[in-house]
Amino acid sequence: MSSHTPFFSGVSRRALLSALAVLTVLPETLLSVAAQTATSNPLPSWNDGAAKQSIIDFVTAVTREGSPDFVPVPQRIATFDNDGTLWCEHPMYNQLVFALDRVKAMAPLHPEWKDKQPFKAVLDGDMKALAASGEHGLMEVMMAAHAGMTADEFTKIVIDWIATARHPRFKRPYTELVYQPMLEVLAYLRANGFKTYIVSGGGIEFMRPWSERVYGVPPEQVVGSSIKTRFEMRQGRPELFRLPEVNFIDDKAGKPVGINEFIGRRPIAAFGNSDGDLEMLQWTTMSGGRRFGLIVHHTDAEREYAYDRDTEFGKLDKALDAAVVNKWTVADMKKDWKVIFPSGQ
Repeated sequence: MSSHTPFFSGVSRRALLSALAVLTVLPETLLSVAAQTATSNPLPSWNDGAAKQSIIDFVTAVTREGSPDFVPVPQRIATFDNDGTLWCEHPMYNQLVFALDRVKAMAPLHPEWKDKQPFKAVLDGDMKALAASGEHGLMEVMMAAHAGMTADEFTKIVIDWIATARHPRFKRPYTELVYQPMLEVLAYLRANGFKTYIVSGGGIEFMRPWSERVYGVPPEQVVGSSIKTRFEMRQGRPELFRLPEVNFIDDKAGKPVGINEFIGRRPIAAFGNSDGDLEMLQWTTMSGGRRFGLIVHHTDAEREYAYDRDTEFGKLDKALDAAVVNKWTVADMKKDWKVIFPSGQ
């Protein structure tokens, strides 16, 4: 169902996420409105149907006192993938766009890049040549864009980019290309005593600067891939310096590991959209008791993108088959969502 041109054919997902590890927003009033409607009118941007009802039925069952499926508040943990689950991930991962833009911004300080691959490919906009550089080349780009600075410096760079960058198709800030139906799910769960976490293959320090304002998820509830950092005293100031070394890849089998290490409780609900979320969904739902898994299926080429088994970014193949076996909800974007993105921004 893919409706776009592949950018990095031949580069493995793990290689890309290893690279991503080294790697103005929605008004707060939008989150407030979502929270207010979460109890009076749950999921207003969802069409009535099996997908919407499955969410409501699950929340009702685990929150009703006396229900055989009742779950105490401290155990109400829900995890959400980010790319393709909470915001648009095509035509390429947004953090990859950030890295490419960052290399271009740094180019005046590195005149040698004009003739040195893979940087020449980035500066020339030659995605084929960049793909041909393979994992090593992509890692070089990501290291240059994400390491060699303090954590505070990197945060400022991310905030500045998020405020100014625009999606090539929709011409809107990337943080406006979040999914309104999923914002409502986040608000609905929180209104019913859930603690919501982002568990993403993207860089943890890339998401934390804006996750609270956009999703209502504070930085301490974001789990992601990371690079190594080192404590240093610089001119009498304590700093964390970002090193060009991968620390942790929060993707596929790494997601349950990350959940266990950073959250310390097994979720009772998990939301994803790709094979990178398969193990998180398995870890969450195949553990006894009432559990819930949902996959966002990108089927709307007109309002967003349509893709699943044949795509470079957000491949949904094994997890789509597993959804049938494990009775996970598959939310059909075209059929189940009245709107895709928040309007009026």
